[in-house]
Order: sequence, then structure tokens, then C-alpha cells
Amino acid sequence: MTDVPPPSMRDIAAALEALPVFPLPQTVLFPGALLPLHIFEPRYRVMVKDALSTNKVLAIALIRETGERDPHRNPHIEPVAGVGIIIDHAELADGRYNILLRGRARVQLEELPFVPPYRRARATLLHAASAEPPSRDVAALLASAAAFAADIRARDPEFDFRIPAHAPAGAACDLAAHHLVLDARERQAILETLDVTVRLRRTTESLALQHAALQGNTRGPMN
Repeated sequence: MTDVPPPSMRDIAAALEALPVFPLPQTVLFPGALLPLHIFEPRYRVMVKDALSTNKVLAIALIRETGERDPHRNPHIEPVAGVGIIIDHAELADGRYNILLRGRARVQLEELPFVPPYRRARATLLHAASAEPPSRDVAALLASAAAFAADIRARDPEFDFRIPAHAPAGAACDLAAHHLVLDARERQAILETLDVTVRLRRTTESLALQHAALQGNTRGPMN
């Protein structure tokens, strides 16, 4: 690692030198977000068991769409990932797990030599690159998030997403991106955006485009 984890990251710091990596095709984990996962593949059952017996920390890495694989037949992954800590779990009778991850940080991954059954990486924490964004950008994000959440709620009354009151701008943006941005590649791009103002504007634009597309589909063709 090239930096020293701050005190707020002490719960994940010990794992960063050899972080277990869980590659997934459509999942991006943001700091502060909750991610439930069902673990059924034998290699990832071992990974979860190992994590539970140590520091409970995993990285969720998005699999690239290229289809390329390394010499061990592992799919290529994006080098920026979300780190989460297992805050709840249930081991099922046949050895599968249901786990709940809480996102803790963004990291840059440097994969370590592969030791079966699962991948590991040295991880460097990535930090926000700007001060608090302008209030107008925060207001635009909140408005776009509320509008698209309402779109979903109109179709699924059980859907419930609200950004906590007084959440810092970066945290609010991460939660909106995690829960509301539909395209995994766009979520990955937002995860990789360290400048908080730029991140807010990109997330706001993504949500506004989704809202406009949904409204257009709802209206249907003009007669």
C-alpha cells in the first residue's frame, strides 16, 4: 500500500494487503451501501468462510465485458473496486451462505499471484479529490434521485429509497448511484470518479436521463 489507512478505516485496514476479491458481472459496491449476496460456488464459500474467520472484509470487483481471461481462466476485472465488511451472515445446511455487506471504501486493486480457490489483491484506498461541492449540485442530485425513485415506486409500491437527512454530499451520491443507476458500467464509472463535484454531476445526469427515458416510454407514441 502507498498510504496509511485513517482511523475510520481500521475495520478494513488489516485486510488490504491481501484482500479477497469477489468478481461479479453486474454488481458495483459503493461506500455506505448495503449489498445482500447469496454465495453458492464452492470457491466463494471458502472465501466467505475465510473472511468470517478473520476480518470479514471482501472486495466486490466488476467483471469486464471483453470476455478476456487470465492464464488461470479467471475473467478480467476492473481495477477500481468497492470494499465491504460482512455485517450479517447465515450459513445454510448445504454450505451455502447468505451474507450482507456494508460498503466501506473505494480501492485500487493490484492482483496478487493466484492461489486457488479464490483471487486476492493488494488494495490502496482511494480518497475524494475535492472539497464539498456547490449546494446547487447537491440539490440537483437530490431532485433527480427523488424523481427516479418515485418512478420506481409507481411501479413497485414496496420500493423504498431515501437519502438520509444531513448525509454528506459524497455519501448521498454514492447511495443514489448504488440503488438507482441502472447500468452497471455507468455505476462503475461513477465509482471511479473521485472528484465529488464531478461525481454528483455525472450521477445527476444519469438519473435525469433514466427518468426522461421512463417518462417517454410511459407516454408512448404520439397519435
